[in-house]
Amino acid sequence: MPLNLPVADASQGVEKGALYVVATPIGNFEDITLRAIGVLSGVDMVAAEDTRHTGRMLSKYNISSPLISYHDHNEAERAPQFIQKLQDGVSIALVSDAGTPSVSDPGYRLICAAIQAGVKVIPVPGVSAAIAALSVSGLPTDAFVFFGFPPKKQARRTALLKDIENEPRTLIFYESPKRVLSFLNDALVVLGDRSGVLCREMTKRYEEFIRGPISKILADLSGRKEIKGECTLVFSGKNKDNPISTESMESILTEYIPHMAESPGELARKIALKFGISRKTAYQMILSKKPEK
Repeated sequence: MPLNLPVADASQGVEKGALYVVATPIGNFEDITLRAIGVLSGVDMVAAEDTRHTGRMLSKYNISSPLISYHDHNEAERAPQFIQKLQDGVSIALVSDAGTPSVSDPGYRLICAAIQAGVKVIPVPGVSAAIAALSVSGLPTDAFVFFGFPPKKQARRTALLKDIENEPRTLIFYESPKRVLSFLNDALVVLGDRSGVLCREMTKRYEEFIRGPISKILADLSGRKEIKGECTLVFSGKNKDNPISTESMESILTEYIPHMAESPGELARKIALKFGISRKTAYQMILSKKPEK
């Protein structure tokens, strides 16, 4: 990126009647940007998903701007009220509990309404769990697809996974600790044992990254008494040119080889189709592990 581009003056103050979409830390309060602190200090009010959580963050930085709740359950009611305030010249900062508002968080309805009303909408960029996870995933970052939280019901969740089974781009999901095992089970069945990483409690004290094929991530979590913290999962896209990991290879062979009745060629075709590897690679795997008659 060129270094001689004009840069906006961060000290220019807050505009009256503007809606600021402010990204906030996903865990560590020190990840907030200087500009976000300035905007949150200067606006007339802060619309927050959880006023108690946001209040603690504002207190840390001695910000005394008034807080008002704005979440999934009052969004339809509050959005028109905020639009009227904005049109009257009130400046509002929209924040979520963590990360960037409207990205799997409340805010979409208000932002759309503000645009339609001719209100100026100004982004104050910062942390995003999806991008943070992608950046340390070790998976391709040139093209990716973000799906947010998958459906809670298994039938709908499985349907989504089947729709994206052949997606070549890197896949990113959010999931709650209560449903992460169910999601990983479904992903393993539908997507195959592809590479991935589970990012848990990012930027917090117990930050954790579990890397490897989906089966390994699932096995690791299944052995725990309890899973805590929001989870971000990143899976590799389906790409037949990608080499399969040793762990995935062993998992495939353990599943298929002991019970195979088909010819190696037919079995290789099925394994290649399910796991996104070349038929030649699958065939060589079978021959190397095929039990003696």
